[in-house]
Amino acid sequence: MMIEKWRDFMRKQTFEYQHYNHSVGLAIVHFVFIPKRRKPVLKGEIRNRLYQIWQELAAEKKWNIRALEIAPDHIHLFVEINPTDPIHLVVKAFKGRSSNYLRKEFPELLKLPSLWSKSYFFSTAGNVSAETIQKYIEDPHHY
Repeated sequence: MMIEKWRDFMRKQTFEYQHYNHSVGLAIVHFVFIPKRRKPVLKGEIRNRLYQIWQELAAEKKWNIRALEIAPDHIHLFVEINPTDPIHLVVKAFKGRSSNYLRKEFPELLKLPSLWSKSYFFSTAGNVSAETIQKYIEDPHHY
């Protein structure tokens, strides 16, 4: 029940540009992660604990999880990060902490050589589509 309330709250969040010392922008990334060998291990208490670990990590790093869907064999994470945070280090933080904690707390996960596959998908997002940006840049008003 807690997870559903959190999801509803996150879906109502708006996308607003963030103001930093010398920049204004919005850095949102869609990630897809899979467990090693795409084993369907992300369910039940493991799933619930993963939500908790990632919420705590995001709060600590001042990241804003916009959406998080955990299926037994893959995860979709939509997260707003700081513009100075490299994507590969964001992945390392989410995968690393969750693997460490979950494998200590759930011995059945030790059957896998590692919790996560080395691979991941990412795509950046924002308030406007790539098509809109391209049209704006190609507009002759710049000349």
